[in-house]
Formats: sequence, structure tokens, C-alpha cells
Amino acid sequence: MDKPVTVRPTESSYKRDSGKGSPEDWVSVVKPGRILYEMGGVSEIVARKAISIAAPKMPIRTQFIIAG
Repeated sequence: MDKPVTVRPTESSYKRDSGKGSPEDWVSVVKPGRILYEMGGVSEIVARKAISIAAPKMPIRTQFIIAG
């Protein structure tokens, strides 16, 4: 699940105006103890092959998830 990141408008005073600005960026929530690898610019087949080669070398359990 993605969350929006907002930035306070530059013309607002810190203590007077408590309103939030418009969304500037989006972030993904990753719980402590988890590692997230994001692959872009390659096909799903290439990404799966890369993870299957790297997974036995990692000291953690791996899982392939497709964001959509």
C-alpha cells in the first residue's frame, strides 16, 4: 500500500498554519526486519531469473511479488 508524502507550503508559518500541502511523492511501507528489492526496466521473466539466482546466496527467505 502506498502513502502520499506531503510538503508544507513555503508561505505558511510553522505554528500558525496547520494545514498540509499537496502530495509531492509516494512511499511504500516496509515493516522493520524486511528487505525490499525493486526491479524496473526488465521483463518479469528476467526479474524472476535474477531473483532465483540470487535467492540461495541470501541469508533470508525470498518472495517474488508483482505490484500492480
